[in-house]
Amino acid sequence: MWAVRFIQEGGFFMYPTLIIMLIGFGIAIERILFFIRVKSANKALWDSVFPAIQKGDLDKALKQVKDNDTEIGRILEYGLTRNKNARRVEDVETAMEEALMEVMPRLEARTPYLSSFANIATLIGLLGTVHGMIMAFAAVANADPAQKGDMLSASIAVAMNNTALGLGAAIPLLLAAAYLQSRTSESIESLEMASVKLLNVFRQIRGQAE
Repeated sequence: MWAVRFIQEGGFFMYPTLIIMLIGFGIAIERILFFIRVKSANKALWDSVFPAIQKGDLDKALKQVKDNDTEIGRILEYGLTRNKNARRVEDVETAMEEALMEVMPRLEARTPYLSSFANIATLIGLLGTVHGMIMAFAAVANADPAQKGDMLSASIAVAMNNTALGLGAAIPLLLAAAYLQSRTSESIESLEMASVKLLNVFRQIRGQAE
């Protein structure tokens, strides 16, 4: 099989690069699936809860978000609970900001590893390339003339295969990191928007009460 031969011809440094690439791809896939679930779950809960909030039925809304594991559920629960005994809307806003700080690590988890893995894969690929070039120079300098061609070819294969795999791992990992960072920002912005909408309803309710 071509892929197996490609790895074998690249020598020892191909294996750590391959391991890093597979781990990085696994993290990227897990994070992409996570954000798909987050977007779907948050939207479903928001569409279910917000009509009750708009009608001023805050107790019903609180029951719906109570102990809900979604990110938006946590923020709404903090806001609705704090609103029960808060004198100012600003106190509710502070509670929701605290909830947002709690859920942000879940949104940002493991994504920074992808950029690090991309850099490490590139460096290991470069190390393998240097190793191959050293072997090539040694072949030219010390090998038997009859064997120089084969040894030089094998050494160049080591160098080029390591370069190719290092870049082949780094480029998609960097793209995945950029994509996931944009999804993280998008999710945080949607949570902030939900917080603003909830606070506006609270202000409207308090204004009517006055």
